Amino acid sequence: MKSPVVKRSIVVAGHKTSVSLEEAFWNGMKEISGLRDMTLSELVGEIDSNRQQGNLSSAIRLFVLDYFRTRAAAAASATAAASEHKPQG
Repeated sequence: MKSPVVKRSIVVAGHKTSVSLEEAFWNGMKEISGLRDMTLSELVGEIDSNRQQGNLSSAIRLFVLDYFRTRAAAAASATAAASEHKPQG
């Protein structure tokens, strides 16, 4: 059975490194970097420079989780606000 973890090489702050992530996290990273109009390497560099501890793969997973969790909460708030202002009839 094929492992769900994909290992890729990436340049971070001028240094080549390998990062192992599940395909879903790679896809999330690509989506986020596209929305921010930056390269995957730039985004990983930003995550790397802001991480407090732990390895890079874990920091990336937490970043992607937080990004989409925040987006989901914002969408839920917008939906709730829209339903409060909807005329009832």
